[in-house]
Amino acid sequence: MQLRTKPFLFFLSLLGWTVPVGVAAQQAPAPVLTAEHLRASVARFNALDQEDVINFVPNAQAADWLTQQVPRFECPDSALQETYYYRWWTYRKHLKQTPDGFVFTEFITPMKHAGLHNTISSALGHHLNEGRWLHDPQFTEQYTRFWLYADAKKTKKLHAFSSWLQDAVYGMYLVNQNQALVQELLPVLSADYRQWEAERMLPSGMFWQYDVRDAMEESISGGRKVKNVRPTINSYMYGNATAMAAMARLTKNDTLERKFSRKAKQLRADVQRTLWDDKASFFKVQYEKGGLCEAREELGYIPWYFSLPADKPKYAKQWEQLTDPAGFQAPWGITTAERRAPGFRTHGSGHGCEWDGAVWPYATTQTLKGLANLLTQYKHHDGMSPQVYYSELRKYALSHQKNGVPYLGEYQDEKNGEWLKGDNPRSSYYNHSGFADLIITGLVGLKPRADNVVEVFPLVPAGQWDYFCLDQVRYHGRMISVIWDKTGTKYGKGQGLRILADGKEIGRANELKRLTAKLPG
Repeated sequence: MQLRTKPFLFFLSLLGWTVPVGVAAQQAPAPVLTAEHLRASVARFNALDQEDVINFVPNAQAADWLTQQVPRFECPDSALQETYYYRWWTYRKHLKQTPDGFVFTEFITPMKHAGLHNTISSALGHHLNEGRWLHDPQFTEQYTRFWLYADAKKTKKLHAFSSWLQDAVYGMYLVNQNQALVQELLPVLSADYRQWEAERMLPSGMFWQYDVRDAMEESISGGRKVKNVRPTINSYMYGNATAMAAMARLTKNDTLERKFSRKAKQLRADVQRTLWDDKASFFKVQYEKGGLCEAREELGYIPWYFSLPADKPKYAKQWEQLTDPAGFQAPWGITTAERRAPGFRTHGSGHGCEWDGAVWPYATTQTLKGLANLLTQYKHHDGMSPQVYYSELRKYALSHQKNGVPYLGEYQDEKNGEWLKGDNPRSSYYNHSGFADLIITGLVGLKPRADNVVEVFPLVPAGQWDYFCLDQVRYHGRMISVIWDKTGTKYGKGQGLRILADGKEIGRANELKRLTAKLPG
């Protein structure tokens, strides 16, 4: 890392922070939000924490580090606001500085099945989608290089689990615009895709996976030794192929772009033809022996995470199961299998990681991102609305508790919220899902794009809030603020929806709706 000459910037570099080119030469705009809420929240979280494990940023430095690194968020709903900061507080607990660069762990305690530096690849896509919003991109960039270079030479654990790595790398670019990184990683990511094809692709062109290697063991449809064709890995590979085509286009590699565009087109058609159950109106697992799984499982929503399904009413009909109490709606969150299924909550007694109905934050993150895509990219919504998104996101936020204090674990009872790993230390601060990205890109609706346009499509229901503010968002080298102020008196920037870039207004609307604004040149 190159150190700056000015004393203050040198001090920041010692803390692991870098300052983007040009920022030092101009005075940063005054934030709309102070760090008061963030610091007060961190103080509460610190006071409740025994801090048995300390990685790169100890609790004592957490408030300062998070103040410098994360976007600030304010809204009238304390559950959403506090969970937003709690998730950032837990996320930085997993940041480790190693001889192979910065990495993020999944479990706070050492795990036997982990690789180098206690890393596990199952939630890699979640880690990168959250981490791309840190002001300093070096953390996620070094973490990405770790998996593609250091792990490849040493432990080779990247393919221990399915992943949407290519999609997440392109997602990082859409925020940070680091084209040099894309240029560097493109050949390695292409080789990684080919490796998946060699390891998991069937003669049909579709991909198989064991449920345990999808990080979804003890599922109704799966098995640790069963080579089923699953919506998970096939959707991931579609998302990865789509991202590869976009990154090839960005770097003017037309041969690679055409190659991956064809792969994505074919996978999309294959998933819709092979894994769609017309009778159940749902994407399902296809058994190795033939036929589709009898039950609907939450993993059937993963195709929408990558906007794979065509915009047709028959596919949108799947979403009616989300709000059906016999489907996936439960008091404590979205279940991983439909509650009417005969095999619901019957598979997990042996291993202790059941994906046959219990609520998993990993899957909740995927489903809510898919729902946000449905509401903002599709015409057919099948009764889904911003109110559904808000209600499920808030339920997810409220689930972050145990014994009345903030907590994040592995998985929960759908009826009472009990964390089913109990007090097992490995479960604490489980870095296996996302939340901040769901606030930023979903609820507030800042949609990362490759062009010079800031797009905001809020999913806050009309009339729900009089105000909210997402502030200090490092995006395309600018500092972005998104403000909703019904009366104009809360933030003093005027009534309605506002987009600011480096403190200057670039877009406005009188109501909560899709709004685009061009970044100044």
